Amino acid sequence: MNFDLHFNEIAKNLGFDISEEIKIGGKYTSLIEHNGLAYISGQIPRIGDTVQIIGRVGDEVDLSQAQLAAQISTIRALAILKQHYGSLNIVEKILQMNVFVHCASTFTQHSEVSDGASEVLYKIFGLELGKHTRTSVGANQLPKNASVEINFIIALNSIKNE
Repeated sequence: MNFDLHFNEIAKNLGFDISEEIKIGGKYTSLIEHNGLAYISGQIPRIGDTVQIIGRVGDEVDLSQAQLAAQISTIRALAILKQHYGSLNIVEKILQMNVFVHCASTFTQHSEVSDGASEVLYKIFGLELGKHTRTSVGANQLPKNASVEINFIIALNSIKNE
């Protein structure tokens, strides 16, 4: 299966220019590989230089917008992986996703926000490879006032696409 085709379609629908370099906003690296695992740093719903969805979920941001933010953040993380290795076919299994939701104190639908990201993973990698563990938590604030931030741990195939 060619994961890149599914990725390209979803990324295009979300407004990504997949040829554009994914920029980071600090003194860190967005991806570290260690012992066959790729650790991808927290990604916010940024396309180019613009954070697409900002504000507190449950106040300024509704559930559907927050799910979209989770989708954009996921595509952004996968774009980093694809740019680093040249293809998403390097993915053996999505292992873990941590979702941080910038939300009102009364908001309780963190898992439903995370479902937006999970759906992207299933569309690209299928149910078996895309199945993952997940933590969804509320946060008082996130970088750049983003509504969602997501990080990943992904198992890589032993044969890397160079």
